Amino acid sequence: MKRTDDDRATDGGTKPAADGGTGDVFAFEATEDVTTVQRYREFLHEAVYLPAREAWRDWRMKVGLFLIAGYLAMGLIAWISGSSFGIWEGVTIIEQPTSNQFGGFEYNNQPPFQSMEYPLGTDSTGRDILGGIVHATPDMLKMTFAGGVYVVVVATVVGTVAGYKGGRVDSVLTTISDVVMTIPGLPLVIVVATMIDPRNPWIIGPLLVVGWWAGLARTIRAQVLSIREHSYVEASRTMGITTPRIIQKDILPNLMPYIMVNFVMSARQVIFNGVGLYFLGILAHGSYSDNWGVMMQFAYTHASALLVPERAYQLLIPMAVIVGLSFGLILFSQGTDRLFNPRVRHRGSGETEEEGDDQVTTTIT
Repeated sequence: MKRTDDDRATDGGTKPAADGGTGDVFAFEATEDVTTVQRYREFLHEAVYLPAREAWRDWRMKVGLFLIAGYLAMGLIAWISGSSFGIWEGVTIIEQPTSNQFGGFEYNNQPPFQSMEYPLGTDSTGRDILGGIVHATPDMLKMTFAGGVYVVVVATVVGTVAGYKGGRVDSVLTTISDVVMTIPGLPLVIVVATMIDPRNPWIIGPLLVVGWWAGLARTIRAQVLSIREHSYVEASRTMGITTPRIIQKDILPNLMPYIMVNFVMSARQVIFNGVGLYFLGILAHGSYSDNWGVMMQFAYTHASALLVPERAYQLLIPMAVIVGLSFGLILFSQGTDRLFNPRVRHRGSGETEEEGDDQVTTTIT
């Protein structure tokens, strides 16, 4: 095996020094300080690049991101087409659908893939279905994101505080969660929606899952009760670290895979509840492209899409769009398991470790 300078130094030789050749092993000094830019670069490399690289190796992450990116692109197109300020003023990529959009009655109930003017067909009043899908996307994404964030934030705060603090705090928060869980979810949403008649998607999203957080908070509490007994949490308490810091550094990372999955489940619940209530007419709307549920309701009542097979596409296309968004969110949540679960990340990096072992063996040989 090749002898290195370190080996010769241990045999009585003088180890080459990094201080200009003085030969004194203990005379080494750092010649340059680590700059702020380098520290930020190292942080981004470890906190963003490496986890993202591991997640990208999962095909579910790739497919999920591709699907979600498609819906974000539709939302961006709708925003540009409806923008009335800045450089986008007057730019229309896909028009807002209107009655008799393409001319006379011969353009009503046109099936998809017949013309590039209306690639997904038209409804019974000649409105472009593609335009309706695209222009309903921004509000749908806002509702979905707002509802999912609301559920996981409230449930995580209540569950972690109740599980970690214990005592009277745990008793009070658990009682509140139990009371909320006894209230029927959908009837509560219908009553509240009828009373306040919301129109803002940032408000409609949390409203659709107003009591959804309670069950998740109870489950998170049970997990925190187990995690807080681990040795590293005990060590943090012994060193006098504050409770918010312990929750942030020691407890939340262990909960993130479960929280991420439930964020997606809550977002899907927002989608399904929103579409259902818009379809039933409980949530008020003002136009055809307010929501995919409005499009389905219009196809059911005005085009008799369930009775006329030739018009079933007016129901099936919005349904396919709903399923696509839900499927993309599910795949994305499964792919993020590599970001937060060390065991999965370790299994995923097995090839890299084997390659590193081979390199070490070659060098020694």
